[in-house]
Amino acid sequence: MKTVPKKKIQKTNAIRIVEQHMIAYTEREYEWHDGHVDAVTAANNLGIDVSTVFKTLLTVGNKTGPVVAVIPGNQELDLKALAKVSGNKKMEMLPLKDLEQTTGYIRGGCSPVGMKKLFPTYIDQQALEKGTIHVSAGKRGLQMGIAANDLAGLVKGQFVPIVAE
Repeated sequence: MKTVPKKKIQKTNAIRIVEQHMIAYTEREYEWHDGHVDAVTAANNLGIDVSTVFKTLLTVGNKTGPVVAVIPGNQELDLKALAKVSGNKKMEMLPLKDLEQTTGYIRGGCSPVGMKKLFPTYIDQQALEKGTIHVSAGKRGLQMGIAANDLAGLVKGQFVPIVAE
């Protein structure tokens, strides 16, 4: 019987940083299609619970500038709650056209790890209950499983309640 060599996954900036810090993680690759680059699609394609796939959202605060929110893929961000914990009076989503210039990542491949700058990062507290969560590994079609506490340590993130009720 002939074995087929496993396709080598290209290292992304996020994966290189996780490896440099010697943090345990798993890589999960899946096929993606334009218009279907969301966390729910990723979970379905990987056959994993959508509540363990966290999406990375970029917002802008009136006082702090860019703020990163990491929330379960099947939930919505509460901008008022994020504003309160981040010391802002008002928050809005970063315009999509500014995402790559601000973070170095594109929509559907935005990882909380390895952005151009280390922005204030808030991870919804549900991540602590999950233990291991999946976040983008820095490109479309690639997720990494990582312990929530390890992720928070890497990005200097805080666990807070930031999803809409």
